[in-house]
Amino acid sequence: MKVNDFERMMAIGLSRRAILKTGASLGAVAAAGSVLGPFGAVYAQDASLRSQILQVPGVGKGSPTDADWQKVGEMCLEATKKNVKQGEFAGVELSFMGLNNQNLHNVLFRGFLKPWEEYTGAKITWIDLAQADYNPRLQQAIATGTVDFDILEMGAPFEGDVCGKGLASEVPDWVKAQIDMDDYVDYLKAPVGTWDGKTYRISVDGDCHNFNYRTDYFADADLAKAWKDEGHEGEWGVPKTWQKVQEVTKFLKGKSIGGMEAVGYLDAPKAWGGFGFYFLGSRATAYAKHPDDKAWLFDVDTMKPRINNPAWVRAIQDVIDALPSEAGDQLNADPGTTAFQQFLAGTGSMVSWWGDVGASARTSDSSVVGDTIGFDILPGSDDVYNSKTGQWDKLASGPNHAPNMAYLGWGVYVMARVDSDEKRKKAAWSAAAHLGGKDLALWTAAYPSGFQCYRKSQFDIKEWVSAGYDEAFISSYLASQLNSYNHPNAAIEPRIPGIFQYYSVAEDELAKIFAGQATAQAGADAIAAAWEKITDQLGRDKQIALYKASLGA
Repeated sequence: MKVNDFERMMAIGLSRRAILKTGASLGAVAAAGSVLGPFGAVYAQDASLRSQILQVPGVGKGSPTDADWQKVGEMCLEATKKNVKQGEFAGVELSFMGLNNQNLHNVLFRGFLKPWEEYTGAKITWIDLAQADYNPRLQQAIATGTVDFDILEMGAPFEGDVCGKGLASEVPDWVKAQIDMDDYVDYLKAPVGTWDGKTYRISVDGDCHNFNYRTDYFADADLAKAWKDEGHEGEWGVPKTWQKVQEVTKFLKGKSIGGMEAVGYLDAPKAWGGFGFYFLGSRATAYAKHPDDKAWLFDVDTMKPRINNPAWVRAIQDVIDALPSEAGDQLNADPGTTAFQQFLAGTGSMVSWWGDVGASARTSDSSVVGDTIGFDILPGSDDVYNSKTGQWDKLASGPNHAPNMAYLGWGVYVMARVDSDEKRKKAAWSAAAHLGGKDLALWTAAYPSGFQCYRKSQFDIKEWVSAGYDEAFISSYLASQLNSYNHPNAAIEPRIPGIFQYYSVAEDELAKIFAGQATAQAGADAIAAAWEKITDQLGRDKQIALYKASLGA
């Protein structure tokens, strides 16, 4: 599909409802029956299983607890029982490394896998890492070759470092069948999760940044009047371009809504272990990702960085210009702060984030904005930089959109160190498959988990509405993800070795820029110079070949 055709469909509202209504739930044809869980509960093993797990604990009934995670894990255990006998892994001990930020990720995995441990006899020990500590810890294991874990929660960008160095175990065929890989959204199918034609990943997440906004702000009559009185162009409403995001953010400075200080966009200037770079990326992709060019981070033929070209420098300058109009101490806000301590807690009217914001809005005790939140793909830009001509282009189709497929989602990987022991290998892959199960995926997308939709079967609106979600809310939320995944100009992240080395160096230099120690251009030039050194250290010709392969160029 051509970009201008897609944009026209978006403009007349076809894609949201037409796409979302096409897929009927596959669970509706499941055979009826029941199974006795290891804790004594009887659960129906038919189409109602998916509706049953969505009632644990129930939308609008507060944050899920460990008891809820264990219950859901038990309810989804039937797929394991078809491939594993009770007690088959007695005596097996496995270690699992992953995140624990926001008390999600590994914290949920523990609960999901508790009934799996009870049934199989295996035991799991946990290595929990904060977001900022994850990349250094993983890079240390990669650099030294001292892998001290059997199962790893990891994003696809690291596959060049881990799978490319032979550190991971290949997914067995029985696991592929158990988890139904064909159900993955298309952008998460091969080559994502593969290396040299072999599959290494079980997806548990699909990643893109979407645009979260406060509907009450953009329906407020007083703000609408002030917007008009001050002579702003166009009607007061949700910004569709980054140019308007900037204008709205500066406009809201000094104003109030509902007796509270009004705040516009929420940037995340503070470093976050390399992951903070994604948030500058979401500001930059509409400027930097041209519809006629698959590349946006590096030149394809040379690996010359684009981070210091006019598109990226504009995005950096946007942050500099917006920060004085944002919340008081925004310079010290990392992405976790912007989402969970600010936006969901009622501060700010716009934030770009992964799907966690929408998933938490009506299911987390910490959210106060569940009834006043809307979603869309990331804003576009009135023009887009053409790296081939060195000019800014205005597209005939209108603003350029380029959704940021930030991180390509979390997956579960098994390390090659278990391959010499068939019992441990099967146990490790069984645990991974349980976490990557089709029904469990629906629950993790609907409740706070750290994960968002990654399967086609998760986009059945009827299932979400029956769980208690408002149809307009969930339609908007899911559409913001699906329309990002399917966008013909999506900015796809390259799965090349050292990608987080590039990001971490960038974060260090960006901190200096945002603190006023360097201009946007000088700081971007410093990042580019550092990136060139990393590329030379890793081997330029090798990086070029892998970069081209990742882009399909």
